[in-house]
Amino acid sequence: MASIKQNLPPNSIKLPDLRNLGVQLRVLVLANFMALIAAILHSESPQEIWQELLQISAAMQPVLLASMLLLFILHRWLARLPYRQGVLVVFLIVFMLTSVLHLLAEGLFGTTSAPSLIRLWFFSAVVTATLLAYFNMRSRALSPAVTEARLQALQARIRPHFLFNSINAVLSLIRSDPHRAETALEDLADLFRVLMADNRQLVPLEGELALCKQYLALETLRLGERLKLVWHIDHMPNEALIPPLLLQPLLENAVYHGIEPCHEGGEIVIDIYRKGNEVHLLLSNPYRRDGQHHTGNKMALSNIRERLALHFDAEGQLRIRITDHQYQVHIVIPYRIEP
Repeated sequence: MASIKQNLPPNSIKLPDLRNLGVQLRVLVLANFMALIAAILHSESPQEIWQELLQISAAMQPVLLASMLLLFILHRWLARLPYRQGVLVVFLIVFMLTSVLHLLAEGLFGTTSAPSLIRLWFFSAVVTATLLAYFNMRSRALSPAVTEARLQALQARIRPHFLFNSINAVLSLIRSDPHRAETALEDLADLFRVLMADNRQLVPLEGELALCKQYLALETLRLGERLKLVWHIDHMPNEALIPPLLLQPLLENAVYHGIEPCHEGGEIVIDIYRKGNEVHLLLSNPYRRDGQHHTGNKMALSNIRERLALHFDAEGQLRIRITDHQYQVHIVIPYRIEP
């Protein structure tokens, strides 16, 4: 599915998460690259570039590192602010630290050794604005993946074979087991309700798992004993935040590509646990190399990779392991909870 262009609501863009190692590395690389550009532009000869870079770095690095540390500490508070207010707070923090560290430098080295405060303010403002603009554009570039995920999942829900078979399964239960039929209809309604919602914010893992169980209950109605489920969730961190519709499309793929092609059915294993500051989600299902739907599977996995990059940068990983008879997806994300 091609990327879908969209106008994002104001609350969908967030400040970069400086708790994330990937974000920290991007900040350091971009800031020092800008320092190098400034040194080149300010030098009259190639021989002066290194000396100018050292002078700029001596003034910039303490402000940069102190700002990153303070923003790391204040992240939970900043995350609650609207984007524009958060940007204003970031600039105020940078200007405050620039002023304080400039005064300390003057006291230690004298006024002749340190650049003027106005020059430092200007450089700090340019670096801060550039970094915020970069992360803003990066977020907008990856955000269409959120809409794609919802549309792909919605299309999966309204596939004729799934929708008609689910309705037929419910109809067959109306007389024999009306309570189970009512529960199945409620599960189907809940699925559509979540899929039609604006799923841009991270959600608790517990809620995502509940949605998955509703989906699997519907699939069990039509597949019966062919669908076997093995849950390893005793050590699952219920409060951990994950992108919405992360597990459900993977289970959709597991049923569609792994269980349906096998007349004897198969087993889907779901293993979720926390290890240190990471949350691991493993899902495995039967695999047939002669399957006819692997392209669609790759599209869903590509979308998940984009959304992991959007929310977790380099700390979000998706690994695939394929053997002769098994297909395994392993997702690793940082452990995050509500601020």
